[in-house]
Amino acid sequence: MSNKIVIIAAGGSGSRFQSTLPKQYLLLNGLPVMMHTIHSFVGIADRIIIVLNQQMKETWQALCAEHHFEVPHELVDGGSTRFQSVRNAIRHIVKTSTTAIGHDTVIAIHDAARPLVDRSLIRESFDMALQGKCNVLATPSTNSIRIGSLSDSKATDRNTIWQIQTPQSFPAPILIEAFEQEELPEFTDDASVVERKGYAIQLLESNDRNIKLTFASDFKIAEFYLDAAKHSLE
Repeated sequence: MSNKIVIIAAGGSGSRFQSTLPKQYLLLNGLPVMMHTIHSFVGIADRIIIVLNQQMKETWQALCAEHHFEVPHELVDGGSTRFQSVRNAIRHIVKTSTTAIGHDTVIAIHDAARPLVDRSLIRESFDMALQGKCNVLATPSTNSIRIGSLSDSKATDRNTIWQIQTPQSFPAPILIEAFEQEELPEFTDDASVVERKGYAIQLLESNDRNIKLTFASDFKIAEFYLDAAKHSLE
């Protein structure tokens, strides 16, 4: 039987947001962003692990009590970087696993600030990982792309450019191996850590609905998508 685990990375400070509270704890249509994110994985992931800053634990637990949020999940202390936070979660998985971790265990890593990911894409990403395929959600670039600096740039073929999202899913043994290496500056996401060990990364085409809430204006976009989904069910 396969074992699907998701690590939700919630350690970001939301520095681009004009708020003292990190964006993943702000309300989106009456519910904290991270609760929307967790709901996306309910019934798909067997374990939901949240990595958050230690000083935010009480805030999160208070929000769970206030909103009567009872979805089972595990909390892990984050590190000073994304790499360290994810590694903490992976080590927690290894330490608490009751059986040997093989390729029938897969781990997805997802941004807490992406609350609108399609559940069908989550399932497909997990399925690809169960087939041994390391994969990331991505959307093709729709803009013309130039590479270089302000004073010197060159055009490039946008058909080869993909914008990366999460979740990013991997066979557990591969991810465990990758995150035991030393952290490097070129690790821009979880896939780049795995790629450094020589594993190929496949792309799973996603959509613009899987927005990452980065600026205050992104909340308006997310609210639009949530309202549209609600009306389609009425």
